[in-house]
Amino acid sequence: MSNRVKEKGLEKNMTYQFGLIGYPITHSLSPWIHGNFLERTSIKGNYEIIEIDPALSFSDEMMKLKERHLNGFNITVPYKEKVLDYLDELDEQAKHIGAVNTVLCKNGKWIGYNTDGIGYMRSLLQKYPTLTEKKSSNILILGAGGAAKGIFYALLANGYKQITIANRSVEKAKDLIDGEPNSMAMTLHEAQQSLLQFDVIIQTTSVGMKPHADDMIISLDALKEGAIVSDIVYQPLLTSFLQKALSMNAHIHYGHTMLLYQAQYAFEIWTNERPIMDGLDEALQKQLEG
Repeated sequence: MSNRVKEKGLEKNMTYQFGLIGYPITHSLSPWIHGNFLERTSIKGNYEIIEIDPALSFSDEMMKLKERHLNGFNITVPYKEKVLDYLDELDEQAKHIGAVNTVLCKNGKWIGYNTDGIGYMRSLLQKYPTLTEKKSSNILILGAGGAAKGIFYALLANGYKQITIANRSVEKAKDLIDGEPNSMAMTLHEAQQSLLQFDVIIQTTSVGMKPHADDMIISLDALKEGAIVSDIVYQPLLTSFLQKALSMNAHIHYGHTMLLYQAQYAFEIWTNERPIMDGLDEALQKQLEG
């Protein structure tokens, strides 16, 4: 665990109060995930859903949230950017991304983090540890939204340099890259025509999510054999994108593991403890499959 996390976390012998803000979030799996983390680390605490209707005053709701004296909370749509105005400090990763999904409440201050990119890298390298030694891998990111931005910066932080961002709007992809050397932007059509050059392909949009499970962001007909294909969509678990990748003899990486590992990093920030993940992948899979 990094010293930075050790410095910012809290004490293990206290009872923690955590929560999730967003809308709608009544079916969120975060309470189940963090409940497992609390149990595995033998830490006392609670994790609650705090749904904030967009019709309400967000400023008023933030004042009420401060009065709850939580130790930390997660943020999901539609408040990942809106919450920025209410934070006292921002982690470097969150500054780059311009959105927050985790807040540490400490010494009267709210400190914002974005755990998506780091969580994604943990999940990918846990599944494919040999990638740790393959920094020259040619990586394609599909999409240029918040998730793509987090994953892009996490890849750079882990020493990967040959990263291409493909998006419907190539200008948005260029903005994300922001002059980063060795990285390039292209259209989705250009990416589809260039698939043979990529060792790792990461689908970061909502394309293929239920109820539009048959949709695919690009065709994978020209996929490089043995490539790693990742999709951050986890409902359905096996997306059409991943099904096609399997039929092309690719290795696949499921989206629900990113959900687990970004939550793990958030829990670390709050408590100084990194929960052991053994078996949680399969348990979460069962939750998702009903």
